Amino acid sequence: MAQLESTYFAYRTPHGPITIGTTDGAVSAVALGDVKLPGVHRPTELSNACANQLLEYFAGKRTAFDVPTNAQGTAFQKEVWRAISAVPYGQTVTAAQIAERIGKPDSFRMVGAAVKKNPLVILIPAHRVVGTGGRALGADEQARRRQAFLELERRNA
Repeated sequence: MAQLESTYFAYRTPHGPITIGTTDGAVSAVALGDVKLPGVHRPTELSNACANQLLEYFAGKRTAFDVPTNAQGTAFQKEVWRAISAVPYGQTVTAAQIAERIGKPDSFRMVGAAVKKNPLVILIPAHRVVGTGGRALGADEQARRRQAFLELERRNA
C-alpha cells in the first residue's frame, strides 16, 4: 500500500491559530499556534473536518471528537494518552491519578512528561491533567490556553 503524504495547515480559532497535521489518512498532530510540521503546507478534507470539530468544541457544541487519529509515541506515552482520553469532559485529574489508573503509581513524573509530549492537543485532552490546585500546569501562554479549555468545559459540562 502506498504511503499517503503528510500535510499541515493552521486554522484560526477563538483561542488563536491551531495547526493540524495529517499523515496516512489520520490526524497526526494538533498544535497550539501557527507552527511548521512535517509535510506539505496545505489543508485537506481531513484537516478541515478536524478544524470544524475543534470550532464546535470551542462553541460548546461538541464534547468528543471522531476524526481518525494516529498519535506517535512510546508504548508508555500511548498508555498515558489512552488514560487521559478516558477522563470525561469537564473533569480533571492529576498526573499521580493517571499513574494510579495505569497501574504504575510511582511513575507520576513520567506521566507528566508524557502529558507534555501529547501530539494531539485537545483531541487527547491533556488539558484535563492539572496540578494539585486544580489549575492547568505551567505559567506560559500554552498554560493560559489550557486553562481556558478547562473553563470552557466546566461551563458547558
